[in-house]
Amino acid sequence: MFRITMLASNDLPKFIVNHSNLFSDIIASLFCLTLIALLLSGIFESKPSRKVFLLDFACYKPPARQAWSKELVIERARQACTNLSEETLEFMEIFLEKSGLGPSTYLPEAFRRDPTNECLEEARKESEMVIYGAVDELLAKTGVKVEDIGIVIVNGGVLVVVPSLSAMIVNRYKLGDKVASYDLSGMGCSAGLAAVDLAKQLLQVHSTSSYALVVSTENITGNRYRGEDRSMIVINCLFRVGGAAILLSNKPSDRHVAKYQLIHSVRTNTAASDSSYNCVTRLEDSQGLLGVTTTKDLVQEAVKTIEANLTTLGHLVLPISEKIRFITNYTARYFHGATVKPYVPNFMKAIDHIITHVGSKHVLDGVERMLKLSKADMEAPRMTLYRFGNTASSSVWYGLAYAEAKGRIRRGDRVWQISFGSGFKCTSLIMKAMRAVDREEKNPWSSEIDGFPVESPDCGPEKH
Repeated sequence: MFRITMLASNDLPKFIVNHSNLFSDIIASLFCLTLIALLLSGIFESKPSRKVFLLDFACYKPPARQAWSKELVIERARQACTNLSEETLEFMEIFLEKSGLGPSTYLPEAFRRDPTNECLEEARKESEMVIYGAVDELLAKTGVKVEDIGIVIVNGGVLVVVPSLSAMIVNRYKLGDKVASYDLSGMGCSAGLAAVDLAKQLLQVHSTSSYALVVSTENITGNRYRGEDRSMIVINCLFRVGGAAILLSNKPSDRHVAKYQLIHSVRTNTAASDSSYNCVTRLEDSQGLLGVTTTKDLVQEAVKTIEANLTTLGHLVLPISEKIRFITNYTARYFHGATVKPYVPNFMKAIDHIITHVGSKHVLDGVERMLKLSKADMEAPRMTLYRFGNTASSSVWYGLAYAEAKGRIRRGDRVWQISFGSGFKCTSLIMKAMRAVDREEKNPWSSEIDGFPVESPDCGPEKH
C-alpha cells in the first residue's frame, strides 16, 4: 500500500566502488557541513522552553450493554435502514469479516432502540457519557484539583454543538473563569495528537505553572450513513464509540509523578494540495444523505503526507548511523537514478514502542510494510482495532493503554504515537517514559489483558 521515499539497494556497494573518489568527496563535504551545523546550533541555541509532562491519561470503556457483535451490526442495519439492498448488506457483512474488528465492539445506545433515535439530543448524550467518563477517571487517577486546570482542548470531528464541547467540560467541572478553552473540529483522526501538540506549545509559553486537559473523541450517533454508496458505508463498519482524556503539566515538580515527558511533536499538513484536501470528505450522496467518502487519491496523498512527517521526524530521532545510511543512499540515488533502491530507515533503533492510529486492517498492513515493522511492533494497534474498533483520534491512547497493561513500558522507554487523517494531515508525538508502568494500573484493558493477543482469521496470528 505504502512506499516511502527514504531508501537502499543491493546496487549500492557496486556504485560506491565504481565512484569511490566522488563518493569520498561527497561524504567528506557532507560530514563537514553536518559538523558545522551541529556546532552552530550549539552556539546559537535559544533558551530551552519549559518541559511538558504527561501526568496520566484515561480511555473510556463503554458499559457491556453497548457491546455489538458483527451479526448484530448487520441485523440492526437491516431493521433501521430499510432502504438498504441485500447486495449492500452482503457487502457490509464481507467487509466486517475482513475488517480486523473482533466480535465485541461498542456502538451507541441510540442504535439499539426501535425505532432508532439519532437526534441531536442523543448525540449529545453519547458525547457526555464518553467525555465525562474519561475525565472523571483521569481526575481520580491523578488527584489534580479542577481549579488548577488552566487549559482545556477538545477535539471531535462531526459533532458541533452550542455551547461547545469544551464549554460543556468547563460547566460540568466548574472550572475557573480564566480557563483557556479550545475546540478542534473537522480535523479527522490526526486531531488528537494535534490537540496534544497545541497544549504542549501553550504550556511552554505559559507564564505560570498550569495543567492542560486534552479530550479526544468522536461522535457515532450523529455520524451514521444510511445510503447505498459503498465508499460511505465503510464508516458504519469501522468506527466505534470511544474517547480519551489526557492531562499535561509544565510544573517541574511533576516530573517525579508523571508517566511521560513530551520530547518531540511533528505535524504535517498537505491540505494546500487540492487532491489532498478532497481525498476524504463529508458530503451528501446523490440521495441527499450525509456520509464520509474517499477518492482514488487517498492512498497516494496519505503516503505523501506521512513521508513528509517521517522525514522531519527522522532528523530529530534517528541515530547517526541511520542518518549516514540515509544520506549515503540519497546521494547514490541522486547520481545513479532509479537503479539504486530507496532505503527505509529503521526507526525502531530510536524507538521502543510504536502506537499508530488503527484506521483499518488495510491501513495497519500498509504501515507495517512501509516502516518494515515486525508483528510484535504492530501488536498494540492491531489488538486495539480488534477490541475497540476505530475510535478515531483516541485510538492511539487505547494502543498505549494496551502496552501499559502488558507491563511493557519501562523507565526511559521512548514511545512514538503517529496518527493521520483528513486534510490530509499527519502528526507524530515522541514521549519518554519517566517511570515503569505497573500492569495492574487501571485502564480499559485491565480485566481482560491476559486474553490478548488473539489469533483470528481477521488479523492473522500475532506473535511476540
